[in-house]
Amino acid sequence: MGVTSIRLNSEVEIPLEHLAKKLDRSKNYIINQAIKEFLQRQSMEESRWEDTLEALNSIKSGKAINGNEVTAWLESWGTKDEL
Repeated sequence: MGVTSIRLNSEVEIPLEHLAKKLDRSKNYIINQAIKEFLQRQSMEESRWEDTLEALNSIKSGKAINGNEVTAWLESWGTKDEL
């Protein structure tokens, strides 16, 4: 496990101390949880952005389905003539 030193300004440090006491957890635990969640969120956003670029490239290359066809397909779900 690595050790990283950070400086917190008082508008972060004071609420962090209060939260640590309230949750009966260390500041270290809370900071690690916050960073872990931030990194997960960033990873998801990056993945969504890559999916968006892929979808845009698909549209640009003419790989698109007409909206009416999609609606007809969805409306056929669960019927004997499902598309």
